Amino acid sequence: MTTPGTPTPARTKGGELRAKVARLLADRPRDKLTIGEMARQLGHSHGAVRNAVLTLVRRGEADQSGFGQPSFGANPRTAAAAQAAVISPPGTHAPRAQAATARTTIPAAAAPRRTGPIRRAGGQLYHPRELADLPDVEALNRLRDADVPVLLYGPPGTGKTSLVEAAFPDLLTVAGDGDTTVGDLIGEYTQADSGGYVFQYGPLVTAMTEGRALLIDDATLISPMVLAALYPAMDGRRQIQVKAHKGETIKAEKGFYVIAGHNPNVHGAILTEALSSRFSVQIQVGTDYDLALALRIDARIVRVARNLANQVDLGELGWAPQLRELLSYQRTEAVLGTDAALANLIGIAPAEDRDAVADAVITATGIKKIAPLTLGKQIAASAARQPPGSPGSAHRGRSR
Repeated sequence: MTTPGTPTPARTKGGELRAKVARLLADRPRDKLTIGEMARQLGHSHGAVRNAVLTLVRRGEADQSGFGQPSFGANPRTAAAAQAAVISPPGTHAPRAQAATARTTIPAAAAPRRTGPIRRAGGQLYHPRELADLPDVEALNRLRDADVPVLLYGPPGTGKTSLVEAAFPDLLTVAGDGDTTVGDLIGEYTQADSGGYVFQYGPLVTAMTEGRALLIDDATLISPMVLAALYPAMDGRRQIQVKAHKGETIKAEKGFYVIAGHNPNVHGAILTEALSSRFSVQIQVGTDYDLALALRIDARIVRVARNLANQVDLGELGWAPQLRELLSYQRTEAVLGTDAALANLIGIAPAEDRDAVADAVITATGIKKIAPLTLGKQIAASAARQPPGSPGSAHRGRSR
């Protein structure tokens, strides 16, 4: 916050923090930086830096590696993003054009069906699934046109976020966790290059003033007191008051839409009555195992995942591989081979379910013993220099 009696500097240009993040990554092209490392170097909050760098990733102007605590690096487009703000200030984009009223009254059977793959902002393909006799992306757009908020729920890795990104190209995302603050949603004061403090608007304000879709991912990990700041924007008021910025009132433009994600089995996830009541439509999202087969993932492993999922539904297990894990299996197999991919699949299972997953994999593959992927003995330096089976290796150590 500013020091009492100190005049508030002019608000920064929209996207200034994102340009600063891009500049930091571009200046260190060989490094992979976490959100915490960038926040410390730039002097901004974790939440503000997270929103900035995720925007760069969605625009293809930075690369993300890993999950949980991801790291970020530069790509060929990062340097250009560092030269100027990458998103305009709130309100400078024209609000999303409202779809024709007739669209929400067309019978489902007569609607155009988007069944082919859709390329998301990051370049990945999304394969639509059926929802209420419509392609899921079409159904979500109809619900948006009718201003019906949606809560997607299901295990991690089933494609909830991918669906929303495919349905709404104008999407902004808040990655929720226990540390998410009101400032991460609405905005907060950050230090400018000049040394003063300026108010940086958050994704909720940007989505409201530009008529964009806003995904609150892992919403049930966010404190209910923080989520309460969102509710006035979703009800009949369609506005919020930014108390931290002179009590400014922000009104939602047409097209503003909120959708949320919920992982019921994640530790700490609590779906409160207040949150649930704000979302008129709640859609369960599971893994499409037929799609996994169509993507040429090993049919034995898909069968294992399907059987484990049935055990989860019966309450006999707590975990089963979802599409994310199956795709990871496929990529690992292509690089390290089948044995290593199977070992890794077992290793990523929660400890309490690992034996059951291992038994299922062993039964399906016929391999007698599979253990989690681990490092073995140190490779001798002489053996490392030549691959097994090379002419020199057969004679190494023999006297002449």
